[in-house]
Amino acid sequence: MDVGQRDELVGAAESLERLAAVSTRGDWRVGGLLATRPEVVAHFEGGATEHVAEARAGSARWIAALSPALVEPLAAWLRAAAGQEEIDAAALSFARALRQRLPQ
Repeated sequence: MDVGQRDELVGAAESLERLAAVSTRGDWRVGGLLATRPEVVAHFEGGATEHVAEARAGSARWIAALSPALVEPLAAWLRAAAGQEEIDAAALSFARALRQRLPQ
């Protein structure tokens, strides 16, 4: 594998972890009283909750589905791809798209 591509994969994993580290933790779920303006709420162990965002009905489920809870498996996948001899084209494509959108 090209060293630059390996660095792209690892860099994307690190960027994802940095973003998750400063985001609200917990299990993000869609809730609230208005179907057209649902809220995304983080649920923590022990029953505590924290409001994460208000969203449109069409985007709330997307926001909740891609909560920081996914950082570990996504970062692990990128690192595993970086450790392979052959380039995983899907992982590299994902890493490149992610790096364009994440703060460095």
